[in-house]
Amino acid sequence: MKDKLQLFEQRQVRSVWDEENGKWWFAVADVIAVLTDQPDYTKTRNYWKWLKNKLTDEGSQLVSNTNQLKLVAPDGKMRLTDVMDTEQILRLVQSIPSKKAEPFKLWLAKVGRERIDEVQDPELTINRAMHEYRSLGYDEDWINLRLQSIQVRKGLTDEWDKSGVQQGAEYAFLTDLMYKTWADMTTREYKKFKDLKKENLRDNMTNLELVVNMLAEASATELSTVIEPADLRGSATVAEKGAKIAKNARRDIEKQGGKVISSRNAGQLGRRKAKELDEESS
Repeated sequence: MKDKLQLFEQRQVRSVWDEENGKWWFAVADVIAVLTDQPDYTKTRNYWKWLKNKLTDEGSQLVSNTNQLKLVAPDGKMRLTDVMDTEQILRLVQSIPSKKAEPFKLWLAKVGRERIDEVQDPELTINRAMHEYRSLGYDEDWINLRLQSIQVRKGLTDEWDKSGVQQGAEYAFLTDLMYKTWADMTTREYKKFKDLKKENLRDNMTNLELVVNMLAEASATELSTVIEPADLRGSATVAEKGAKIAKNARRDIEKQGGKVISSRNAGQLGRRKAKELDEESS
């Protein structure tokens, strides 16, 4: 884990990056101090103690799911500290009557409404994704490939669902297996290679990486419709076969002097595009 101090309106929020679980942990007392505008650490701790009792009485599972990690305390010593991940912090914000919390609450309501709208009209999801990728500076060719990769991925996960594969750990297992087969790296290793933490790996792929990964997933999807695996083990066999097709394509490209696997990430791709736009406008 890696400790870090994050600034929010000139206030420090202690945080820890959990590489094992791919998430940030934030010191609850620090978040409360910011939202309640309370500089006194003792008063902040007392407020959190009161809020924990209130949440427990309301039947909330937030308190029981709170984790503890050793962080540097105000006295400079390492002490066990209540921490929450991003999702839990957003839930905590909803329970704090604060003007500073209001923007978070409004944002959560907006996101919730957008997700409901997208369920009713899936085309909105595509339009939103296209808009967000453009705002990040990706070029149109990459955006088109990325949207195609989403469709290909959906086809594969539909096959996994038919085979009884469970979302979460089993999805992750099959995805890791496919990356390990065609890219010689698991998801975590691939993300580390690109200097990523919680970011989506596919959002940080080059055009060629996206194409080869799509080949793996599309091949696995096609084979699955023919073989019709009945469980996780069968789906793993099919996933590996599909990924091997992509691995052969990758090797053929590399034999010709090309390079498929790249350490470039979205930040670098975005800066490159932004620079091109600046040059065009000057």
